[in-house]
Amino acid sequence: MTDHLAMPPELMRDLATHVTDILINRSTDLPGDRAWDGEFKQELAAWLAEDPPESGRPPREVIDRAIRQVLTPAMRLDHPRAFGFVPSAPTWPGVLAEFLVSGFNINAASWLTASGPSQLEAVVTDWFRQWLGYPATAGGILTSGGSASALNAFVAAREAAGNPERATVYMSDQSHSAQVRAARITGVRADCVRILPTGADFRLDTEALSSAVASDRAAGCVPVAVCADAGSTSTGAIDRLSEIADYCAIEGIWLHVDAAYGGSAAVTEPGASLLRGIERADSIAVDPHKWFFQPYEAGCLLVKNVRTLEHAFSFHHDVLQDSIWGSNHPNQADRGLQLSRRDRALKIWMSVQIFGMAAFRAAVAQGIELAERAARHIADSRLLELLAPVSLGITCFRVNPEGGAKTEEALHRINRNVLARVFWEERAFMSSTLLRGRFALRLCVINHTTTWDDIRETLEAIERFGEEAL
Repeated sequence: MTDHLAMPPELMRDLATHVTDILINRSTDLPGDRAWDGEFKQELAAWLAEDPPESGRPPREVIDRAIRQVLTPAMRLDHPRAFGFVPSAPTWPGVLAEFLVSGFNINAASWLTASGPSQLEAVVTDWFRQWLGYPATAGGILTSGGSASALNAFVAAREAAGNPERATVYMSDQSHSAQVRAARITGVRADCVRILPTGADFRLDTEALSSAVASDRAAGCVPVAVCADAGSTSTGAIDRLSEIADYCAIEGIWLHVDAAYGGSAAVTEPGASLLRGIERADSIAVDPHKWFFQPYEAGCLLVKNVRTLEHAFSFHHDVLQDSIWGSNHPNQADRGLQLSRRDRALKIWMSVQIFGMAAFRAAVAQGIELAERAARHIADSRLLELLAPVSLGITCFRVNPEGGAKTEEALHRINRNVLARVFWEERAFMSSTLLRGRFALRLCVINHTTTWDDIRETLEAIERFGEEAL
């Protein structure tokens, strides 16, 4: 029999070396490139729309084409001036771990298929458990990210509430859309997803929550979950976690905390202080592919009592009966929606082993410090205005000159123009948000390679563009 998909070892080694050189050169050259270098659909379609070849092509030619036409036209989320959305700057050990995991073709579904990776996942999730202050009864699973974590958490919350027909969930007007999506997928009707107002500090109003729950109970709805933010995506705001936990405990409602990017701040003393109360949640979502510097995909869902996940997701299947190796050999597939799943623990473990936690704490703290420094620059500027308290690496502001007396419509137009010019004329990439109807420019500074010069030069360009737009 012929193996039609085999390669000789010499060619395998040559191609692996070629790809490694490409990645190292990309990393070295990255600061001098633009943070965004995408293309329009018609151009990409012209490059890529074709029937699959009947005969193979030279491997290096295919790799180089993939670099040029597929991977390069994209956001460089690890660029030191990528400030938009929530960027990600993975460590090199994390990248190497992904290579190893793919090469070993790990399926981390069960202890039988992946005993070593399963044990390592237990170790890594326990690190996060300790950093977030959860008790020994807590546990969880590594997921693809915050969306999957929220979905798993809401399923567990619904099951814990007895799977009621008129399940209702509550979140703030600053909550990520992933929470709404997760609620809908788990069967919560659109009119039972309550989006509640936040105060001037963009934090969930507990009185509004209490009023909504009371009204819903009177109408026959069953509150099953409250979603609080520990680092909202727009402003980095942290809800009053202890106060909300008190309320949920009294009312018997599951508390889920979305700490997708902000939860990693718990590894620092100031961050842990800001997140105090998170340890009282029933479930917490953290994304290591954000502020813990891992390649995509890496999410983590923790629940205070790991049995609640297993109750919701553990099902018997005859063809999988051989994977049951006794009560002390947990199968991660019994804790979430995926059966076949890649090993996501190795990259986190290798990165921490190689750099040590002191380096990770310093890298996280640096993001907080740079965002606060950016806020001071903005506060001192005669052209720029802070629009929200700086929090967990996020600074929201706009061009609004002192004494300018511009209308909101005019400021909206000016700031959109400024954002577009940063997008096209600078190496930096930023995104925007709406805060109380006001168009806000937004810096998310959580990249461990970002320097003050990267931020200062970007802010100075914004001031220059703002002057020209007035």
